[in-house]
Amino acid sequence: MTVLTTNLNRSLKIRPRVLLPPFKVLATETISHKALDADIHSAIPTEKVDGTCCYVTTYKGQPYLWARLDRKPNKLAEKRFKNFLHSKQNSKEFFWNVEEDFKPVPECWIPAKEIEQLNGNPMPDENGHIPGWVPVEKNNKQYCWHSSVVNYEFEIALVLRHHSDDPGLLEISAVPLSDLLEQTLELIGTNINGNPYGLGSKKHPLHLLIPHGAFQIRNLPTLKHNDLLSWFEGCREGKIEGIVWHCSDGCLIKVHRHHLGLCWPIPDTYMNSKPVIINMNLNNYVYAFDAKCLFNHFSKIDNQKFGRLKDIILNV
Repeated sequence: MTVLTTNLNRSLKIRPRVLLPPFKVLATETISHKALDADIHSAIPTEKVDGTCCYVTTYKGQPYLWARLDRKPNKLAEKRFKNFLHSKQNSKEFFWNVEEDFKPVPECWIPAKEIEQLNGNPMPDENGHIPGWVPVEKNNKQYCWHSSVVNYEFEIALVLRHHSDDPGLLEISAVPLSDLLEQTLELIGTNINGNPYGLGSKKHPLHLLIPHGAFQIRNLPTLKHNDLLSWFEGCREGKIEGIVWHCSDGCLIKVHRHHLGLCWPIPDTYMNSKPVIINMNLNNYVYAFDAKCLFNHFSKIDNQKFGRLKDIILNV
């Protein structure tokens, strides 16, 4: 399951205005045909988490965390694409030469699974990008925040999700990477997207992984523009970045607060309204961890409960 920006326009009927640059996407009153075809009314609504997308799959014979890396067009191709959009406004009609139009990517790069293929080559989405992944190596400074939430020696990851026995309680735990294989997740934390959830500090950064679809929305209103707007503005559960509907056919349908003219980030997020418990269970590993790593820090506050995510202070 790969979250793609191509699905952003499936939630409500959207009329993009391409003003090169920029363009603004707003939701209207009408549900799009694509959303209806995907049976959005029977889909599972979940919280859209504000972070950076990750993926877990095999690399070098073991489960690995992969970071999102889109293959983008070179300057000449990008200029040609923008000029085409300005005249035609339909990116699907544009002809790409994948072998010549795009910047090089690392040899270990792989395209996202849902990307269309033509003659064995992955094709760009309507934004002119080819979404894909690169493995997060332990000592790669570019992805140091990604690598802080995984330990490849013990094949575990730091994961935030609901407590299995109490949906009103969040839990931070060490999860085997093998349990996350072929899943996409969101990396959140101090140095990701301006830290909208207030995790950690500059001196003591804190990052966590959240599986996509982990936070199901229980009391979503009808799919009407004004009802959704009221829900986002006035309901505690609506203090989120957006909604992702998981359809039975695998389709992801999204709406962001910005599509409804609302601001994000906001001061008090729904994620920070719940208590959180630390449940690491690292007795077999604690003495093998590096003293500065997050796994070691969390082991020192294992079984402790906090009023909200913002209240977690690591004993550094």
